[in-house]
Amino acid sequence: MAKILIAFYSRRGENWVGGSIRNLSKGNNEIIVEKIKALLPDADVFRIETVKKYSGNYMTCIEEAKQELSQNARPELDARVENIDQYDTIILGYPNWWGAPPMAVLTFLESYNFSNKKIVPFCSHEGSGLGGSIRQIKQLVPDANVTAGVAIGGSAVAHCEREVNEIVAQTK
Repeated sequence: MAKILIAFYSRRGENWVGGSIRNLSKGNNEIIVEKIKALLPDADVFRIETVKKYSGNYMTCIEEAKQELSQNARPELDARVENIDQYDTIILGYPNWWGAPPMAVLTFLESYNFSNKKIVPFCSHEGSGLGGSIRQIKQLVPDANVTAGVAIGGSAVAHCEREVNEIVAQTK
């Protein structure tokens, strides 16, 4: 049986949800990961976090993210997956920021060898779907089997069972 890692980036606090800024006690991707974990209880979970935290203010945070994107930055992560070799499949979750994953997710992808591994991407968004993220992931990990991915509207994460089932189906 394949061993699965769920690696994700999720932002708590001020977020854009359904046309306005709301304060979230759990980030959208964190909620999605909980739903995936309920269906894949043997999967391990790794939260992608940066050493330098983004601003708690949503408008400031999006400017920080935009600046990182324009600089093609690779923010330092605060932890590593100890033995990535033990995993056959990585479910990779992230928000769509400016049409792309947060740069911390790219740091994560560049930190390991994903040759011959399956990567199942999913993203939360507020209208832009997967953006260019699948293309970016495939460029960064060309020797991995990157699936089509699943986009989930951030406003819909409380009721995204169909999309979560699509994510789990892509691990097969």
